[in-house]
Amino acid sequence: MFRLAYVPGVTPAKWVNVWTERIPDVPITLVAVPAAEVVGLLRDGGADAAFVRLPIDRDGLSVIPLYVETTVVVAPKDHAVTAADEVALTDLTDDEVLHPLDDTIEWPVRPGLPAFTRPDTTANAVELVAAGTGLLLVPQSLARLHHRRDLTYRPVPEAPQSQVALAWPKDATTELVEDFIGIVRGRTANSSRGRTPAAPAEKPAQRQAQKSAKNGSGRRPVPAGRKRKGNRPR
Repeated sequence: MFRLAYVPGVTPAKWVNVWTERIPDVPITLVAVPAAEVVGLLRDGGADAAFVRLPIDRDGLSVIPLYVETTVVVAPKDHAVTAADEVALTDLTDDEVLHPLDDTIEWPVRPGLPAFTRPDTTANAVELVAAGTGLLLVPQSLARLHHRRDLTYRPVPEAPQSQVALAWPKDATTELVEDFIGIVRGRTANSSRGRTPAAPAEKPAQRQAQKSAKNGSGRRPVPAGRKRKGNRPR
């Protein structure tokens, strides 16, 4: 069994599908885990590998950065910021911006005004946005994950972005972990780091050609002292 953890907003389905096709004899188990707990899970042996959001404490872990997500502002549908296709950080100057405790975006300077509270989770922060108590800046995948009909979001190109990575314990780089790394990096099943594919079955024509090569002309060899029948000189 291969245990794969993932933080909210990450969708591992495409890699899991490749795994089940390529390594059907090893079941893969998915473990959904809050972003703040994923590093502890890896260190405690609760998962073989995990999709994480950087930055994390990398002590004892190997990390491969994968992709960067656009940061968006989540707001009520009737809020002024929704009038534009994109939002500048200066557009948020007079708004209260929520800062959940599980925020994974690194902010040199947080935009907007500090909100009256720091919600424990992004999900709680979305509830407060819906109640009209502030706005929220999150990676786009989290905005989609917590989608509500009364809310919408707009990209904020100037904002810092969240990066998703694959992480695993340095001292537990097993063959299965190497297999999954290869899948995530897009290696084919026939690559040198992948599992050795089964030898293809020989075609009938190939088998006949091999027999012919062994016998020289392809005819049955004639024992010494005997003449081959047919084509006798007159």
